[in-house]
Amino acid sequence: MSTPRLYIPRALESTVLRLSTQYPVVTLVGPRQSGKTTLARHLFADWAYVNLEDPQMRMLAQEDLNGFFSQFSERVVIDEAQHVPLLLSKIQVLVDERGQRPGQFILTGSQEVHLHGMLSQSLAGRVAIVTVMPFSLKELAHAGHPPLERDEQLVRGFMPRLYAGSTLDTAEYWAGYVATYVQKDIKAIASVQDELQFHKFLTLLAGRIGSLLNYTSLANDLGVAQKTVQRWVSLLVSSHIVFLLPAWTPSRTSAIVKTPKLYFCDSGLASYLLRIEGAQQMVRDPLRGNLFEGMVVAEAMKTALNAFRRPDLSFFRNSAGLEVDLLVSRQRQLTGYEVKSGESFSKDQLSNLMEFEKRYSEYLDPSRRGGLIYAGEGEHLFLEHTVTPYQRSGALFEP
Repeated sequence: MSTPRLYIPRALESTVLRLSTQYPVVTLVGPRQSGKTTLARHLFADWAYVNLEDPQMRMLAQEDLNGFFSQFSERVVIDEAQHVPLLLSKIQVLVDERGQRPGQFILTGSQEVHLHGMLSQSLAGRVAIVTVMPFSLKELAHAGHPPLERDEQLVRGFMPRLYAGSTLDTAEYWAGYVATYVQKDIKAIASVQDELQFHKFLTLLAGRIGSLLNYTSLANDLGVAQKTVQRWVSLLVSSHIVFLLPAWTPSRTSAIVKTPKLYFCDSGLASYLLRIEGAQQMVRDPLRGNLFEGMVVAEAMKTALNAFRRPDLSFFRNSAGLEVDLLVSRQRQLTGYEVKSGESFSKDQLSNLMEFEKRYSEYLDPSRRGGLIYAGEGEHLFLEHTVTPYQRSGALFEP
């Protein structure tokens, strides 16, 4: 008998509950296994539940929508709603017949590229859409989960199944994730025929984590058209496998890099694709700094999404080589951070940020200090900047 997994509270709980009292439909989107179903069933345990990945329930919904809905009370959680597009049109009819009362349906979906289009067509004005990402560092800390050492954290990643009492082997988990979920979903959406080529594409992307996105280079390495690479990247972004960090470009100059950087939403997946299977291997890998940077930028993204806000993040690089790893914008005012995977800090690590702040002082948020995020211990005030361990970086990014 398997040991039941413990529930780790999510930062989005109060937001989802509040939205369910304001909207007839709340939809949870995000990558496979990020915890959408667990969150929905925990918060709405007394609601009816149906999973449209069940072939019988999917067939019933496809062939007899009236019969399908007759089985449930007014309040129902429907998993993987994108499998039956007509279901959303029927939900619109039911919601309108009931006077658009809040708290009728909770939907989940992992194929966001499909689901968003269907929601905008069928449920505009009736639905709140919430993005559920894998655990943040802050969520794990608040749950009392013992902090992992930097390299182990990078390898394991943040998927809920790897926590909450689980004894899953990390490499085996990610192998199954790629085979069963990533390729299954993306192939279904993109009609990818060559699995080996698509796996090579994912591996190539992992090798470019933290780098400027170059579609031409990727297309040449894969031997496919550039439009194909652009379409695949777009699908991976929509499925929350990767995300693009845009470049910040002030209007007064053109000597600025405008190409976005590419990161994986979960360092564990990127590490697996790079065949990094343990902390001892990670410490020697030349991409460790890029993976660490991606983990911190993802923490900033999760912090915004967990506050039900659109992430407003960017980086800066100009033609002279001046670069700042992360810029967080609040009300169009910037706070800059350098992200370094080392366990110590120095003046040199802040020099680019200080030069950026000097040149672009009018864009800065005067109420917040920028600084360095690193893998060491202890918080410090150094050269009028903050120095913060990555485990506590989430507090820096809060609205």
